[in-house]
Amino acid sequence: MNQAEKISRNEEITQAYFTLLDQHLADLISGREIEMMEISQLADRLFISAKHLSQTIQLTMGHHPCHFYDQKILDAAKKMILETPLSIAEIARKLTYDPSNFSKFFKKYTGKTPGQFKQDELNSTS
Repeated sequence: MNQAEKISRNEEITQAYFTLLDQHLADLISGREIEMMEISQLADRLFISAKHLSQTIQLTMGHHPCHFYDQKILDAAKKMILETPLSIAEIARKLTYDPSNFSKFFKKYTGKTPGQFKQDELNSTS
């Protein structure tokens, strides 16, 4: 395999990972899935090892796959917080989190609790 073929395979894996991740999160939100998949399960669906997936995403994107997984969960959570009437606890459960752990996860990455985020966003659009 020459270098051009290897690069395109890495890009193919990266694209497939993000497509699968987006579909999985959509399935969680809609209720078609009830459990958050782990990186190893995502890799299995792509017919590669978790180690190969991690190395490929790190190489092509500069971060571990978990970084992007967390970011996509946050993006989905923010969208649901702002665009649905669901409570924070309901959103947490849709994303397979215990509500208190979800609040800690959200605050770790945003610096705000989900409630503070919602209030700040509502205040900034008023």
